[in-house]
Amino acid sequence: MVLFLLCTISIIEVFSASSMLTYKGGNYLSPIIKHAATIICGIFMAVLILNIDCRYFKIATVFLLFISFFTLIYVLLWGKAENDASRWIGFAGFQFQPSELAKGTLVLATAQVLSAMQTENGADKKTMKYILYLTVPFLVLIAGENLSTAVLLGAVILMMMFIGHVPMRQIGKLLGVIMIGVVAIFTFVMVVGDEEEANSKQQLTEKTVSANGNGGEVKKKRGGILHRADTWKERIKDFLNSKEVPPEEYDLAENQQVGYANIAIASSHIVGKMPGNSEARDFLPQAFSDFIYAIIIEEMGIWGAAIVALLYIILLFQSGRIAARCANKFPAYLVMGLALLMVTQALFNMAVAVGLAPVTGQPLPLVSKGGSSTVFCCIYIGAILSVSRSAKQRDDISDNRKKKPAYETVETN
Repeated sequence: MVLFLLCTISIIEVFSASSMLTYKGGNYLSPIIKHAATIICGIFMAVLILNIDCRYFKIATVFLLFISFFTLIYVLLWGKAENDASRWIGFAGFQFQPSELAKGTLVLATAQVLSAMQTENGADKKTMKYILYLTVPFLVLIAGENLSTAVLLGAVILMMMFIGHVPMRQIGKLLGVIMIGVVAIFTFVMVVGDEEEANSKQQLTEKTVSANGNGGEVKKKRGGILHRADTWKERIKDFLNSKEVPPEEYDLAENQQVGYANIAIASSHIVGKMPGNSEARDFLPQAFSDFIYAIIIEEMGIWGAAIVALLYIILLFQSGRIAARCANKFPAYLVMGLALLMVTQALFNMAVAVGLAPVTGQPLPLVSKGGSSTVFCCIYIGAILSVSRSAKQRDDISDNRKKKPAYETVETN
């Protein structure tokens, strides 16, 4: 039901937020037909996955790791550059984002390592070492072009290690190393990044978005990771700038995304304008993708935004119930990892839309218009349902279900 409701909200809001695509394409049904086809494809994959016994997921781990690593290398060298980053691989007219495959693959591999290394007193002391050997190379490859995805995935893996009873002392040391790394990256970005270069690329991208409704293809003017440092510095400075700017002095041309997102939220007047009546959608870049939560607030008000957030909370809560019923560790860790992956990404997206986090480019899972992101999120849901259907349950739960009568007999005199 959570999948059904989120997909329904997605179709309605993407149709409403795609006015720019409709205007430029000359066909008001084309954007929503493509999006609905993507959702149908994703649901088909979810149904396919949920009918596979979850114990067979382990067999696919090695193959998925190999494919993920190869595609991440390929996208860095020959990937299609959009929105100032090489994140896409074009194939037979379709675009594929390798980082989406890598996210689910690393969660699957981490769940397998955690389950294999469990002892009577929690995870073995070598567990963290094996997980880091496995995940760090992938995170480094992802971070070069998509730092926010690498941070999100790293946070999920860290939470999985906590759930998997990795010694707290080791987790504390890892957090210390992470903090040092964050300071080092922050210093590097602030020293190397060029705001003028970032502003010129941002304006070029937004002009292309206005022209064709998609992320524009932007040529890299600086080699390696330096071209992303420009964008990161500009986003960090915009977020940390606490100076209040009067509306008449705010430069919408320089920061369209944040400015029009704030306008959309402020103009909702709590109750919303109702679906189809958004005004900010005609000016907000990526209104149908990264900032669709702002359009949801504008059209459906606070109650609509709360319902969407509640659906993700229900997803996490129900996944926790499924994991608690599992007799084996692997399916339990897998379910929690996939649920945390989607819910954490949703929180990231919502925080960006309401101004509580810097712009990251993370879509709202199962709601934002997207191709590979939507399909893979449906696959994650299918994997969770597969565990619910096929994983062995704990003996106490199975016994209680067998003993529980189908109906109660009422005795009368």
